[in-house]
Amino acid sequence: MTLWWIGDVLLIAVVLPVVVYLLKGVLDAARSIEPSVTRIAEAARAGSSDLDAVPLLLATLAGALETVESEHLRGFEPSVKAINAQFDTIVGAFPGIASKAAVVAERRPR
Repeated sequence: MTLWWIGDVLLIAVVLPVVVYLLKGVLDAARSIEPSVTRIAEAARAGSSDLDAVPLLLATLAGALETVESEHLRGFEPSVKAINAQFDTIVGAFPGIASKAAVVAERRPR
C-alpha cells in the first residue's frame, strides 16, 4: 500500500506539471490564433461591403455596351459580314489545299 502512495505522489509531482506545461502551450497557441481570425473576419466584412455595388455597376456597363453597339457599331455590320464571307471562302478552301500539299509532299524527292 505504501508503494501506491509513493506512486501517487510521484504522479502528482512529475506528470501533473508536465501535463499543465503542455496544456499551457496549447492554450497560448490557441490565443495567438484569435487575433488572426479577427483580422480575417474584418477583411471579409469589408470585402463583402465592397461587393454591394457590383450589380449596379454591371447594369451600368451593360447599358453602356448596348449604347455603343446600337449607336456606333451598327454601321460596320455590312463590312463585317463581307469580311466574314471572305474568311468562309478561304477556310472552305483549306481541305483542298491540304490534299494538294500532301500530293506535292509525297512526290518531293528526299
